Amino acid sequence: MRSILSKAKLGSQQGARPPAAVEISPQGVLAAASPGPGHPPVYAFEPLPPGAIVPGIGEQNLRAPEVVANAIRAALGQVSPRTRAVTLVLPDTVVRVFFLDFDSLPAKAVEVLPILRFRLRKMIPFEVEHAGLSYQVLVESKTECKVLAAVLPGPVLAEYEAAVREAGYEPGAVLPSSLAALGGIDSTEPVLAANLSPLALTTSITNSQDLLLYRTLDLPEDPVLRLEEVQRGVSVAAAYFEDKLGVRPRLLYFAGIGAGGNNAAEDFARWIFSPNSSDDPAMTVVDIAPRPETGAATPLGNLVTLAGVTGALAGAN
Repeated sequence: MRSILSKAKLGSQQGARPPAAVEISPQGVLAAASPGPGHPPVYAFEPLPPGAIVPGIGEQNLRAPEVVANAIRAALGQVSPRTRAVTLVLPDTVVRVFFLDFDSLPAKAVEVLPILRFRLRKMIPFEVEHAGLSYQVLVESKTECKVLAAVLPGPVLAEYEAAVREAGYEPGAVLPSSLAALGGIDSTEPVLAANLSPLALTTSITNSQDLLLYRTLDLPEDPVLRLEEVQRGVSVAAAYFEDKLGVRPRLLYFAGIGAGGNNAAEDFARWIFSPNSSDDPAMTVVDIAPRPETGAATPLGNLVTLAGVTGALAGAN
């Protein structure tokens, strides 16, 4: 997956990512930076007041831009990044991700982007010509070309990038949280992953360099309905895994919020695999990015997942 993500940039030129990352969510701003080759990342978190960010594609996201910019500045200041360029990780609900099939595509990105915009024009509920757009070729042969495309509204991208620049940094790359998190998984086997936020669940399946599934579900606020939707989402993804790959998934790689405990993966497993559940108990939930014993410059809190920024750093210079 790192080869897919190492080139993923929205609204910027393709290339390796910066050695620092910042994830912006309604809960707060999480920053991470690599002190140098061979050294583990340093993390810092700055909480945001409720309502400061309302992520989505249809309206203004940053309701308190100055507050967000100050939180970005404070969080990044705690991790002392080596460059002003940072990878910007956004909520999954802000970015739309598609698989597109073509007979072939031009070799030059400048010729590919207009083709993608034309195909996406009737698939997304916002103006595509000035949208932030990134793509990566997943499978290419003489007869087919499968492309992963990530797109978000231009005005929404501009909001987040402006907050980063106001904080004194430069957005060198932009990724949705779940695509970023996949960069932190190092596995030679097919991977089933789930990323849970207070707003959405994203499930994905990777197989070598191919991404077979990427699905984001908006979640209801009602606790009972929320649990049912998450259980259904994981069950559908596991069934798709077995259908496409011919084996049942043994592991579920997890990123996101738990039930308030120190081990989010265990919390998630207890939450969705109840004793009376018909789900396969042999599927073990593991953290994509477990909490480190060292490297936290500030308290991280139970509503913070490190997977997005950790995966973003996996493709850093």
